Amino acid sequence: MFKPASRIDQVRYEIRGALARRARELEQEGNDVLHLNIGNPGAFGLRTPETMRRAVVRNLKYSEAYGPQTGIFPAREAVAMQFQSRGLTGTRFDQVMIGNGVSELVDLVLRSLLEPDDEVLIPAPDYPLWTAAVVLNGGRAVHYPCPADQGFQPDIDAIRARITPKTRALVVINPNNPTGAVYPEAVLQALADLAAEHDLILFSDEIYDAICYDDARFVPMAPLANETLCVSFGGLSKVYRACGWRVGWAVFTGALERAGDYMLAVEKLAALRLSANVPGQWAVQTALGGYQSIADLVAPEGRLYESRRAVIEACERSRYLDLVAPMGALYAFPSIKPGVLSDFDDHRFAAELLEQKHILVVPGSSFNIAQRNHFRITLLPEAEDLAAAFERIDELLEELTESPERVGLAAPA
Repeated sequence: MFKPASRIDQVRYEIRGALARRARELEQEGNDVLHLNIGNPGAFGLRTPETMRRAVVRNLKYSEAYGPQTGIFPAREAVAMQFQSRGLTGTRFDQVMIGNGVSELVDLVLRSLLEPDDEVLIPAPDYPLWTAAVVLNGGRAVHYPCPADQGFQPDIDAIRARITPKTRALVVINPNNPTGAVYPEAVLQALADLAAEHDLILFSDEIYDAICYDDARFVPMAPLANETLCVSFGGLSKVYRACGWRVGWAVFTGALERAGDYMLAVEKLAALRLSANVPGQWAVQTALGGYQSIADLVAPEGRLYESRRAVIEACERSRYLDLVAPMGALYAFPSIKPGVLSDFDDHRFAAELLEQKHILVVPGSSFNIAQRNHFRITLLPEAEDLAAAFERIDELLEELTESPERVGLAAPA
């Protein structure tokens, strides 16, 4: 047997794991499966803006050579100008690094930082890439609670209690994946102050920054974090519906005078992969400077707003489901009401839902929480498709209530 590295056993990414593989098998057998497991706008007909596609095509002739390891100047300058518009008027292009999506940049900033057993504070529930990247780079992920009964907001006192001499960084995901929580300025300021007090780097994952609903307002972390280093992440994947282009950015702000060696280390690692995808970078300036069509999608009667409303209303009607209404991002994180199924297990439920109803969801415990009563779905399908899906989810929960022994279905490996 060719054995994988032992650290892989500590990595979880069930968004594309065993259940997703089983979904492909069911499709190969001729079944239609509704994929609610991943926030992939293009798979649901949400197209990248035409102006961005034209920008890529127009600049293809300039895209055949390797680009700079930190990204092409027009893309970096456009991101810097966005941060200037957010109040950081001194932001320069050389504080911006372009990567192959935020995922690559998360790996680079952590690999450049962590010594063995260094600790990183990560929200629970989290987007599991953050935990995986910490583990794969020799660190230890320390999860801080964002409880459902507090609207999935970070518990500041619990974070403080988890800080040790080995803690190097604090991760913030806002708007949040998987819960859809959007953090108010007071919470973000408390997080920034806590990081500064303990000399922690702030990693602020803001990939869903323009996806907020109703009266929720996105507040960037960088203007609040002047006393420590803040690294803010964004990209084209979600707001601009260009997941496959793999274009993300990291912006270094705050205590830059103490971060020179660290930033050079990140650049050195970026140089090892030569350059990020060049064609997609030509769309950044057009994306950030052009018409923000995402506003139409998240406004009342917009595609995402109506899909979100369909999920909220379905959970309100359900005898079995609770939901903290998502205020941002592309997901909802429903839970099973207490006492409905005493032995409920999210993995077994997700497996049964896939086999019997051909709906693919992600078990909530996949997002590094102990509770096993949640599951995550994406808001990307049309509202009527989500309404129909929740009818089938309720049907299964009714069947499981009548035949609870079925909850004992073995969880996937």
